[in-house]
Amino acid sequence: MALLSEYEQRQVAEAIARVEQQTDAELVTVLAARADDYAYIPLLWASLLALIVPGVIHLFGWMGTYTLLLTQWATFIVLCLVFRIPKVTTHLIPRSVRHWRASNLARRQFLEQNLHHTVGSTGVLIFVCEAERYVEILVDEGISRRLPDQTWAPLVAAFTQQVKQGQTLQGFINCIDACGELLKVHVPVTQVRNELPNRLVVLG
Repeated sequence: MALLSEYEQRQVAEAIARVEQQTDAELVTVLAARADDYAYIPLLWASLLALIVPGVIHLFGWMGTYTLLLTQWATFIVLCLVFRIPKVTTHLIPRSVRHWRASNLARRQFLEQNLHHTVGSTGVLIFVCEAERYVEILVDEGISRRLPDQTWAPLVAAFTQQVKQGQTLQGFINCIDACGELLKVHVPVTQVRNELPNRLVVLG
């Protein structure tokens, strides 16, 4: 899965800089290829099917114990290899699990990027997990006191749709600009400062 190029990352950084000229909010953007490698998922599904397939074969036709054992091992090995293909793995994971893992990663990034240490608690994280098609906007209490959580839902929905369509860069630009329109009204600039780097953090 191709993440954004250096040129595209600079476009995101420039969009952040433009917004921060009009607001006291500190924006950080994070793009992750995936929230987890889900290594246990292919093994789990391959193991379950390797147990079921020989039993089904035995029901509909006689096979010797040795042949059934070989069938079981062959099923396990082939399915392990097939299920490790990223696109296949994604379909094996329940959406709730994928979104839970992505949400956890977003919250860890909020802390790791020091968004909880800004003056006035005005940190804003725009987080994307491409494999999970997951987008979330997290804000610190200085923002949430002025803008309710549901404010961000339409922005997240629009950005998620663009990620699904492979338009991640445009999604970032649109989302940053839309956040800026809200923030310059509700958290207008009172002093010139730049506490956090204006860049896209990429997690490969």
